[in-house]
Amino acid sequence: MTAPYSPGETPSKVVPLPHSDLSKKEQVAGMFDRIAGRYDFLNHFLSMGIDKGWRKKAIRTLKPIQPRRILDVATGTGDLAIAALSLQPEQVTGVDISEGMMEIGRKKLAEKGLSDKIGLQYGDSEALPFGDNTFDAITCAYGVRNFEHLEKGLQQMNRVLRPGGRVAILEFSQPKKFPVKQLYRFYFRYILPVLGKSVSKDATAYTYLPQSVAAFPEGSAFCSIMERSGFSQVKARPLTFGITTLYTAEKA
Repeated sequence: MTAPYSPGETPSKVVPLPHSDLSKKEQVAGMFDRIAGRYDFLNHFLSMGIDKGWRKKAIRTLKPIQPRRILDVATGTGDLAIAALSLQPEQVTGVDISEGMMEIGRKKLAEKGLSDKIGLQYGDSEALPFGDNTFDAITCAYGVRNFEHLEKGLQQMNRVLRPGGRVAILEFSQPKKFPVKQLYRFYFRYILPVLGKSVSKDATAYTYLPQSVAAFPEGSAFCSIMERSGFSQVKARPLTFGITTLYTAEKA
């Protein structure tokens, strides 16, 4: 298991393939390309379907500002982007570095008749291809943990968000109370990697997951990083015994 996060550092050294010469960004993109075909099934199966409720809660935090243009960073197969349609925005744009994940997402959108409402395109979190103050709201589900340079990605999100706009970020965290803490650690260390590997046929993705969660600067540490990246009114709301955390913030 990777060592816990230390203040002042980033989890960028936690990568899917520790002995590879590829950058974290390249490794993450390749990993998601490999598991794209089984990602949605595993996502819902390994979380026992609770992830759908987490997404709904994230989207509800944006309702007060009635966003017309929404950006979903690290959109993957588009689940959070689809959930954002409940706000009735004019357009939702999803960006990701994994073309394999977005290919699955585009098929999903076509089947649901949503291709005109949600557009998926390649986009690097550290160099978002949009102008300043473009979006009313930004979402990201379980993606910031995979940024190669965390603060740079958050600064880019802040840049393309309009003043007064809101951001909602979901990320895994580690429960603190007995017995959930102990059960969670056992599941994440011993059961999830085996189940993930057997279904996805990828030996790295579900070993990398618990390692990257352990290294992520969760809670108040991540809130501080968001504030340094230009966000205000930053809040962290643990969900389901702290298995995941919903971070919300605004751009002043």
